[in-house]
Amino acid sequence: MQGSDDGDEQASFGGGGGSAWEIEEVPQPDSTGVVSTETCRRRGLPFVGEGKQQRDAGEDVYVAVGKGGSSMDALVWALKQLNSSSGFVYLVHVFPEVHHIPTPLGMLPKKQVTPQQVETHTSHERSKRRALLHKYISLCYSVKVQVDTILIESDLVAKAILELIPVLRIRKLIMGTSKSNLRMIRRGSGKVGQVVKDVPEYCEVKIVCEGQQVKITVDEASSSPSPRDSKEDSGGGSNKSLDEERKGGTSACNCFSRKFM
Repeated sequence: MQGSDDGDEQASFGGGGGSAWEIEEVPQPDSTGVVSTETCRRRGLPFVGEGKQQRDAGEDVYVAVGKGGSSMDALVWALKQLNSSSGFVYLVHVFPEVHHIPTPLGMLPKKQVTPQQVETHTSHERSKRRALLHKYISLCYSVKVQVDTILIESDLVAKAILELIPVLRIRKLIMGTSKSNLRMIRRGSGKVGQVVKDVPEYCEVKIVCEGQQVKITVDEASSSPSPRDSKEDSGGGSNKSLDEERKGGTSACNCFSRKFM
């Protein structure tokens, strides 16, 4: 979901490691006034659309989304709590860095293949991310909630989210998980547990499991050191109208301009 198509607005901002974030702003094709801004981190500091500067940032809600079904549930729960007339949702998706490229000879290190092979694989992965986010953005549009997406390229999900919080001064972050991972979170391990353990005081993290908010305090999550990320996802609740939109999922084509479809 990166790219350099004509008409896209791109900006780079310096950060640690000498790299930058890239921004693509894609106008909403209808008259709703909703604009989808996609931010992809290489490494460094992000920038989010102008709409954030024109509103009270306290109305913004950030929802961590991934491949699992619990991510959609988390978004459904978030939308139920949001004032759609003034609220703004940012979908935060962390995807892994590319270290190996599939070839007829098997998986090879990125440095051992041609630039064309790298671009082909990158384009394929970009299309998969596009399809993944398609349904989330569609759900937001269906209930008339403004939405932006923030894509972060990192192998360390919790670390990437924790680094994003102070940069954007995130006050409300919603993360979901499965019931089987709750004990891990309380120990401060796994992606969600690490975020809860190390989140700044000004950021309120809400954990959603099977449609209900789970109360987990920072002290509870800090009771043990945090190991590496686990394979948990983001998830949450539901209601009838939003669940029906989830199953339909056909209106998501307006998330991106035609050049992305």
